Amino acid sequence: MNRYRLFLDANVLFTAAHNPDGKAAFLITLANDGYWQVVTSDLAIEEVRRNLERKYPRAMAQLEVLLNAVRIVASPAVTDSPINLPEKDRPIFAAARSCRATHLLTGDRKHFGPFFNQPQICAGIMIQTVSDFLAAI
Repeated sequence: MNRYRLFLDANVLFTAAHNPDGKAAFLITLANDGYWQVVTSDLAIEEVRRNLERKYPRAMAQLEVLLNAVRIVASPAVTDSPINLPEKDRPIFAAARSCRATHLLTGDRKHFGPFFNQPQICAGIMIQTVSDFLAAI
């Protein structure tokens, strides 16, 4: 148990906060139960808070509850990437790499989608959606 270190992109945390009965929230609940570790970056949390305040301000309290189960890492200054990502997504991938994540879970199919399920080109990190991760375990 706990062999997975899951780095959560901002959109996963956003979804978990505003949909507490969904898969993303369930994933964090299972982390609380010791099935895996969940990690995110300070930058991702800033983005989640900004978007929740604008779209679902009542979900802010749920976000704070969820963050009790999430390890927060600083975004690295160096954002070199072995994969071709837009500038805004490089700090997310760099943070996942720096915390030695086994998986980067995201709903961003546009930018991360071309790299889904290809850890051999992603510095050993399996990039997936929450649904794909849960289906694979």
